[in-house]
Amino acid sequence: MPPDTAKIKAPQGPLLSVVVPVYNEHDTVLPLLERVQAVDLGAWALELIVVDDGSTDGTGERLAAASKDGSFQYLQLPHNRGKGAAVRTGIAAVSGDAVLIQDADLEYDPADIPALLAALEQGDTPVVYGSRILHPDNTAHSALRFYLGGRLVTLCTNLLFGSHLTDEPTGYKLFRTATIRSIPLVCERFEFCPEVTAKLLRRKIPIVEVPIRYYPRKPGEGKKIGWWDGVEAIQTLVRWRFARF
Repeated sequence: MPPDTAKIKAPQGPLLSVVVPVYNEHDTVLPLLERVQAVDLGAWALELIVVDDGSTDGTGERLAAASKDGSFQYLQLPHNRGKGAAVRTGIAAVSGDAVLIQDADLEYDPADIPALLAALEQGDTPVVYGSRILHPDNTAHSALRFYLGGRLVTLCTNLLFGSHLTDEPTGYKLFRTATIRSIPLVCERFEFCPEVTAKLLRRKIPIVEVPIRYYPRKPGEGKKIGWWDGVEAIQTLVRWRFARF
């Protein structure tokens, strides 16, 4: 006999939506998804949304095939637009209580997700950033220019907004869904990070930081961000410090 659907209970507890923007990560994206799915989230259930930003290296084909088992939702942009566009697409599709942005390149360890969630659950915390600076074991850098650029962007953030962040450009950003959807984002590329940070701070929305591990890739290993993105980040911070939105 078929089950009595009236007696089947809906999943209890909060839902975490993990948005994974992807561009040409053929070798790392599926191992990354497996790591996310293996994390013990406690009371939280997992919704996994992968957004392919027009990959040309076979990443899209691998994701389309792997998504057929229903373990994650696969979205595809028709052409490469940038991380910001992919993140915004993912945020629009989530149904969870909280949203985590997760890069697909294995630089960030999904085993740190429970620590981010624990911080979010403290009181009415709306936003949690994972700080690479606060973790004592993080001694390696992709390159000195990336490390110094990140510290400069963080310094500019604190000077412009009176904040006390240690790692503004971190790739691990966790939001309550209602909070992130209240922020009108227009970013297309890597300016997602400074734009969302600037608009949160303009609205006096507190950002909590927790230490996270970091395993940086070298530029020759596929790292896509460049020096111009640091300049654009500072320009974005200045723009949204004073512009209306």
